[in-house]
Amino acid sequence: MMHRRDFIRTTAATALASRFAWLRADAALKSKAAAKGILYGSAGPITLLQDQAYQQAFIKECAILTPESELKWGTVHPGLNTYNFGPGDALLQWCQSNGIKMRGHTLAFWQSIPGWLQKTVNPSNARDLLTQHIQTVCGHYAGKLHSWDVVNEAIQPEDHNPDGIRNSVWQAAMGTDYIPLAFNVARQADPQALLVYNDFGVEYDFPGIDARRTAILNLISKLKSQNVPIQAFGLQAHLYGGSLQKLNAKLLAGFLKSISDMGLKILVTELDVQDKGLPADPNARDQAIAQSYSTFLNAVLQNTNVIVVETWGLSDKYSWLKNHAPRDDGQDVRTLPYDANYQPKSAVYQAIAQAFDAAPPRTV
Repeated sequence: MMHRRDFIRTTAATALASRFAWLRADAALKSKAAAKGILYGSAGPITLLQDQAYQQAFIKECAILTPESELKWGTVHPGLNTYNFGPGDALLQWCQSNGIKMRGHTLAFWQSIPGWLQKTVNPSNARDLLTQHIQTVCGHYAGKLHSWDVVNEAIQPEDHNPDGIRNSVWQAAMGTDYIPLAFNVARQADPQALLVYNDFGVEYDFPGIDARRTAILNLISKLKSQNVPIQAFGLQAHLYGGSLQKLNAKLLAGFLKSISDMGLKILVTELDVQDKGLPADPNARDQAIAQSYSTFLNAVLQNTNVIVVETWGLSDKYSWLKNHAPRDDGQDVRTLPYDANYQPKSAVYQAIAQAFDAAPPRTV
């Protein structure tokens, strides 16, 4: 007969095991996603290679990685005739050694423009400069990457350019022609990688968001009509934890349906949730963050053309929001599935896992 204290110990152990069952290896986010034909992953900075604890968490959870800055112009092309592939190559080698796919980010972008390019580019040489860059960088990684964010954040209706195109060195020198050029050159340089247009700011009922959604859809439609080899849309999904009531799941689902109806795959490329303005209490904050993840993912993953979900970082230790959107109370941000000590945050982690469980299956 079991003594009362043994019964209490057994019951407590069972409860504890049940409570943390979601941490089993077979419950990893990449496994949950893979069961539905989705790749789950994260952005990964070069500092990942110097952090063993982060590597272990990344290998457990992630099937795909996006370098945060290692393949942007400012890092990979620091001089007119100088390319620096060291950081990107190191991340690729690590990914290949651990069975993780890698994405390319990004070939044509309005930011991360090196000083030499700002001083050099003009309407007479812009086409050649952009073409050479894409041929060299995309060609260097040809056949090795899952996908490329070919053009990043080209839409900004507030700049009042035709078609809602953002002001940039490329728009100033070439107009909208730089966008199809980038995709065509990327396809020639790498016939295998999935070619993606990547942008942000389409999830909420904020002023001006309708214009952004319309401009993005018009851009994609125009590129398709010109037989430009655009294959996917990258939805950045930088969310706001304090604006859940403005997160319009039905409208977002309709926007993504318009994209998938044009034959494009969809990648969630930079998902995170700002905690600025949320309660100081970590548990209350995590619950609020989890609600945003849940609402967003449950809407998005119903579209079976969504084949990738990447958070913009796995651990809060390396979140860009530490500097971009720090909390007013000085506390560390809590925006990602793992906290700064590489511990999964139950509410956030489970919200993402349960969204994968609820998603309809698809094929990659």
